[in-house]
Parts: sequence; structure tokens; C-alpha cells
Amino acid sequence: MLTLIRGGRVVDPGNLDGVRDILIEDDKIIKIIEIEEDEKSFASGRMGDPREARTEYRPDKIINAFGKIVTPGLIDMHVHLREPGFEYKETIETGCRAAVYGGFTTICCMPNTNPVNDDRQVANYIISQSLRAGMARVLPVGAISKGLRGESLCEYGELKDAGVVAVSEDGLPVMDSLLMRRALEYAKGFGLLVISHCEDLSLAANGVMNEGEVATRLGLAGIPGAVESIMVTRDIALCELTGVPVHIAHVSTIESVNAIRDAKQRGVPVTAETAPHYFSLTEEAVLEYDTHAKMNPPLRSEQDREAIQEGLADGTIDVIATDHAPHSDIEKEVEFDRAANGIIGLETSVSLGLKLVEHGILTLPDLVEKMSTNPSHILGIENGVLSGAQADITVIDLDRAYTVNADNFQSKGRNTPFNGWEMKGKAVLTMVGGKVVFEDM
Repeated sequence: MLTLIRGGRVVDPGNLDGVRDILIEDDKIIKIIEIEEDEKSFASGRMGDPREARTEYRPDKIINAFGKIVTPGLIDMHVHLREPGFEYKETIETGCRAAVYGGFTTICCMPNTNPVNDDRQVANYIISQSLRAGMARVLPVGAISKGLRGESLCEYGELKDAGVVAVSEDGLPVMDSLLMRRALEYAKGFGLLVISHCEDLSLAANGVMNEGEVATRLGLAGIPGAVESIMVTRDIALCELTGVPVHIAHVSTIESVNAIRDAKQRGVPVTAETAPHYFSLTEEAVLEYDTHAKMNPPLRSEQDREAIQEGLADGTIDVIATDHAPHSDIEKEVEFDRAANGIIGLETSVSLGLKLVEHGILTLPDLVEKMSTNPSHILGIENGVLSGAQADITVIDLDRAYTVNADNFQSKGRNTPFNGWEMKGKAVLTMVGGKVVFEDM
């Protein structure tokens, strides 16, 4: 089976940025082709359609990508699929469908399911369900400690053999510093990444939103930024002590950005991610007690938002991940202080990331790097590139304008603060292993 993706602007960070054809045989990219000048002219809108001109490849299928962006398949390092145990919020199938509609070919699912993904059986179940769904690739993230209790480490060798690519307690921090050190040292032996949820639970106390003027006006208990940055600093210290890489999840504060920047300048092998809501929103989104804007870490101040954007621009923050966290109305349609933390993000991430490009904070190759190339490198997987790789590909239409309507999401979740936002730019085709799993060209 030969497939030809015609005439798109191919953005493969560090390798290529130009108008090309891509030839795919079965599940592999076999050639990226310099196209004729007349086709380049068409791609830039200067002449008529030459798409019938090329015949030498005789593909079984032609995908016309003229005027579109073609990138390595997007990778989301931080997703909650909820299955097993919370299928009323999301299933592996609905989460995978949301992923491919959002342009993601690979997603990493967090272990806080029921039962917790802390042994081979749960990891095998997640992978088998994802294969049955037949859409996005799902890479399970195992628990750092048994049952997420923070008492004893899981069997990392067993988890690795089952297909786990990283370990994390996401949703909970590892409060015991010795256990965190042992986790880093143990994970290194199996080539597993440690993803840290940085939160000092004692300092967070009963807070439900960012500590500051808005929380005071609303009469809600606040969470200071130090809740995050204290643990970021600790994990950087453990990373430096052990020499083992650590990846900091969902960075939200200026202090955390500064700490990570300083550590990188010293050569500490720390990487970090943030989520679109932290560079798009502030605590002001909570003013109407909107539980769809309640998350952990909470939305922060404008100063923090600007620091996140600066961290993305200068490379301090390596990755944009969604922290996709679907909940039902049971958890969200309640008083703010009782509502569950988390929002969905798979189907809005590309559009929000493109706003950074529109505002000159990132270039388009920078954005692709943070949503595909860097996650691949950090996870140690063979994705995130096009040349000679498996045919995981995302096609993006920069001009596609639409209004976010949560009722139309493929996810079971409707908990988004972006409902009703006017967006420009979205994924219009997602290919996994040479198979088109979503198309809206």
C-alpha cells in the first residue's frame, strides 16, 4: 500500500522545514520528496492546482496537503484515561478518539486508575484496550510506589517488561525524599523516566485555588506558589545528587521556571512540561466560581503566566502536555471547594499552542518540537521525527477557524474552561502507522 501526502509544508524540527511530498509504504515513511516548482507555487497560492501532474509514484492513495502543515505525529506525555475503574469519566477508547481528533498519535496515560497501574496485569490491560481501540498509540506510565501510597517502590522491571515507559505518582507527590531518591536510582537501571508531581501537601493544606487577591475576594482557601516550587527545588537537588534525569510535570509558577532554568544552566538533567491552560489563563478564570477552571496546580497570576510563556520561549520548559483530566458532572457541578481538580485538553491543545505562534512567543517549528520531538527524546521512544520513521503524522490547517463546543468533543469529559472560545488552526488529519485514524480535510 503506497500513500502519498502531497505538497504540504513539512515541519520536522532539526531536520526539515519546507514544501515536500511524503511517500509512505504500509506503515513506514520511505521518502520525503523535493517537489516541482509549479507545485510549490500552488502550495503558496500563486497558481492553479497541479495535483494531477505527478504520476511516477502511482500511489494507492493521495492525500492533498497543499496549504497545510505536515508534522511528526504529536505526542502527549500527560493524559488521564481513567480506565480501569472510572469508565464513567473516560474510557481508553474515548480518550484515544479524543487524542486523534486533537492531532495526537501517541499519548502517555497516568497510573491513578482503580486498580492503580502498579503491576504487569494493569499495564497489559491498558495496552490491550488501546490496541482494540485501534487509534492512538498508548504508552502506560506506571506508579512510583505500590498503590500510590508513597511507602514502597513498585517492581519497575516488571512494569518495564509490560510496556511502561515512565513512572509517576501524578495527582500525588512523593513526600518522602528518601523514597524519591530510591525511585530515581531504581528507575535508571530499567531506563524508565521519573515524572514528578511537585506539591508540598502540608503547605497546600485545604487550598482550592491560587493564593492571592482573587482567592480573598471569593472567600476561597489559597494555595501559594511555594507549594510547587519547594518540591521542584527538592527534586532538582535529588536529580543533581543522583545524576538521574527527572521530568517535572505541569509547571505553573515563576519560581519553578526560575529554579528549572538555573538547574539547566548548571547542567542538571532536568526536563519540564507545562499545559496550555497555564500559558492561556490566569486565576481570573475562577471569578465566577467556575469549577471548569479548577485544577491542580491551580491557575496562577498574570506574572506566572508570563513566566511560563518565557520559559517556553527560552527552552526552560521542554514540553507542552495537556494533563487531560476528564470528570463527569457528578464531580464538577458542585460547590467550588468540593469540585474535583482537572480539565480536558486533548481536543484544544493544538489550537491553544498555535496562539503562542500567532503572538510571536514560539515559532511553528518550536511548537512542533515541544509537542512531538522533545517528548519523544525525553521518553526515549522512536517517534517525533519523519525521515525514515514509522508513519505517525499530523496535518494541521492554520487557517481553520472554529468555536469550541464541548458538546461536540469525542472525550466523555465536558470540563473545559475554553468552551465558546474562538480558535484558529487545528489538526485536520491524524495518521498512525500509515493508517488515517482521523480526517477532516
